[in-house]
Amino acid sequence: MSYGDELRREIMSEGVTPLIGVFDMFSASVAAKHYDGLFVSGFGFAASHYGLPDIGFIAWPDLVAFVQRLRLAFPGRHLLVDIDDGYVDPEVACHVVEQLEMIGASGVILEDQQRPRRCGHVDGKRILPLPEYLEKLDMVLRTRSDLVVVARTDATDEDEILRRAQALAETDADVVLVDGVRSVDWIRRVRSVIGGKPLLFNQIAGGRSPRISLPELTELGVDVAIYSTPCLFAAQSAMDAALLELKAADGRLPEMTPDAVGVKESIELLERNISRHHRPNGREMAGTPA
Repeated sequence: MSYGDELRREIMSEGVTPLIGVFDMFSASVAAKHYDGLFVSGFGFAASHYGLPDIGFIAWPDLVAFVQRLRLAFPGRHLLVDIDDGYVDPEVACHVVEQLEMIGASGVILEDQQRPRRCGHVDGKRILPLPEYLEKLDMVLRTRSDLVVVARTDATDEDEILRRAQALAETDADVVLVDGVRSVDWIRRVRSVIGGKPLLFNQIAGGRSPRISLPELTELGVDVAIYSTPCLFAAQSAMDAALLELKAADGRLPEMTPDAVGVKESIELLERNISRHHRPNGREMAGTPA
């Protein structure tokens, strides 16, 4: 079974499939201890790889190289990849999709923004004319073999949100995402116009969307939940706190406590990623302990 089919099967199963945003190999190593699904967040990758905001700086070869490293280290995890607008040109979008499927990505998210693009939870987003986006999406769908494709709209006008959600649901895309949904009521409205198509909900701290638990999302008819930035924001907070503590202690490291991370704990985490430590067939299914 392909990686795409594995993720597709998980999405179609009962309950909500959570995918945790990772921004580098170390954050992925931590996330893989707790969850079966990883999400390559454009927000996190732009921050980690370039030290820049998520406004279009990502070069697709860098992203593909990162996903290749992830797949080697985590052969049994779902990998959903944010490819933004497909890097503008539909031909480039199709090329990237072929590359990602070849190296073992499970799925991609393709949005309808036009450049200059923005994070889906901030102001200033501009979207492509719907026919232009649908043409690009159709090319991607005809290019993929088994890869899961999430069709995403960043529309903000209420009528346009529903019009686009319905149009995306009528394509062969596997999942629909309306980014920046502002309320539970709007999740219900989107659910009502997309029929039986799986629905994805994006949660990001400080973003537009409400904080909703997985059981609550299940009741709302959501099938997939991506958490774009918990690892990134936790890392920023923890590093700030650690460096402030170090400065206050005039450079003396804090005493090691039973729950602290030191050399031994860090090495133990990373050794799990060495290929020879994976199962004999080189790949365990998601949900199977590494």
